[in-house]
Amino acid sequence: MNNVKISAVIITLNEEENIQECIDSVKDVVDEIVVVDSFSIDKTEEICRNNGVKFLQHKWEGYGSQKNWGNQQATYDYILSLDADERISDGLKNAILVVKKKWQYDVYSVNRLTYFHEQRIKYGLYPDRQLRLFDRRKTQWNDNRVHERIITGRGVKLKRINKDILHFPNTNIHEQINTLNNNSTLSAQNSYDIGKKISFFKLIFSPTFAFVKSYFLKLGFLEGAYGLVFCLNLAHYRFLKYAKRIEFHRVGKIKE
Repeated sequence: MNNVKISAVIITLNEEENIQECIDSVKDVVDEIVVVDSFSIDKTEEICRNNGVKFLQHKWEGYGSQKNWGNQQATYDYILSLDADERISDGLKNAILVVKKKWQYDVYSVNRLTYFHEQRIKYGLYPDRQLRLFDRRKTQWNDNRVHERIITGRGVKLKRINKDILHFPNTNIHEQINTLNNNSTLSAQNSYDIGKKISFFKLIFSPTFAFVKSYFLKLGFLEGAYGLVFCLNLAHYRFLKYAKRIEFHRVGKIKE
């Protein structure tokens, strides 16, 4: 299929510090920008409207559901999905322009390069493959509150684009800890809802393995002090979500 049109769908909540750069990174590549906002109280709406994007507000129901709702509001069937703290690299821009001229697959994966304290974390996590460019008629996000994934079943054709989304999730350790705490709660709630339990054995060894994998096997130690902090927090996140899962099954899920 030649010369397709793409809608960028971006979800936001109080993203005045990020949304302008996110919009700027895609505006010359896509044919429409849709921002789905969860009733921000900062300048997110003002910035979006000043940029002429399609700005919609929708009650937050979790990452997967929010993105699926946004996809349905888009004009075009071909979707580029981003979070507000992400931008597409110049290399990915060029790759998407090529794909637009000759769309051949249902879902395209890209790499995600995370920055921490303005330092790129090339080791420890990368390439952190993400499925972000797709035909909404062929697939959708699952309903996970967090760590949502594109559903890829039989008949869905995938292709890798070896270019990067640039990810700027936190500006300092305090923000990272808050993010890990919030996301681990959402992850534990997902598991609780489907009745998925966790063993004490996994609570101990899964975080340990996560650190060994990111810091040693994926060479996170080459990133210096921030690499150590980053990899330790990855392991801490694994511990938190499993500990909360055990807690929820013992005392019940926290109120949302």
